[in-house]
Amino acid sequence: MLEARGRPIFSSGLCPRCQPELSKITQVCSYDRAGFGWSETRPEARDARRLSDELHALLGAAGVNGPTILMGHSISGMYIRDYATRYPQNLVGLVFVDGSTPLQDERFPAEMQAAEKKEFTMLRELQAASVLGLTRAIGGCAPEEGFSKSAAKMVAEDQCRTSVIAAATQELGAIGESGNETIHTGPFGDLPVLIFSQDPEHSATIPGFSAEVSKALNATWNEMQEDLKKLSTRSRRIIAKGSGHYVQIERVDLLNGEVTTFIRQVRGEAPRPTDYGSTKVE
Repeated sequence: MLEARGRPIFSSGLCPRCQPELSKITQVCSYDRAGFGWSETRPEARDARRLSDELHALLGAAGVNGPTILMGHSISGMYIRDYATRYPQNLVGLVFVDGSTPLQDERFPAEMQAAEKKEFTMLRELQAASVLGLTRAIGGCAPEEGFSKSAAKMVAEDQCRTSVIAAATQELGAIGESGNETIHTGPFGDLPVLIFSQDPEHSATIPGFSAEVSKALNATWNEMQEDLKKLSTRSRRIIAKGSGHYVQIERVDLLNGEVTTFIRQVRGEAPRPTDYGSTKVE
């Protein structure tokens, strides 16, 4: 794990360009949850409680016991909430990168809920196709355009490796259980919390949905991102202008700059913000 001046930051997620930059001021560590990257799959349900238990065990095994900041993207937003609730020792900050919120599906428009169920079914079908090598055979695992060469390869492999698809299916299948486990987490007092959110203008019209449904979905997501500020009296939210869900790729410049400042503030090396509770577009 990273450790610089006793203030490590623990980072998980697809962030090939933020880790090198952040490692200039602190020690940064990423890990692959079971089934992702080089980690073996696990047969147990992949819910928030089990995943945070495994993270806690991993940190113990690695000898990481200093002040820690957890940073989680997407579904990991629920996992770091569970961890903060049950393992608050040495935790000095949370960073949400367009993080999911507990039981969010129940708040989405009906059309979106139906689409997510269909997507989950398609993911299972993709898993079967991947096992047979069909996805790669038809070029579905080719690097995506619009990213750096290394990031594009990581995104493509993340979508097409057999174990990754299986692991993603497991975690999505347990998303309801994870939501029930984390719905009552927080607030966390004055724990520093930094929230990055996608730009609703970036996806004003969501493919496959009408303008009306897209608008409702964006409004719901915005409300849930705003709710994250209630987790602490020392929270701030930043809407990443021009970015979609992958803020750590599409606006890595913003993330690197703001998280660097956040770390320095946690350490006491920079003045505390004067705008706690605010939401800004940057």
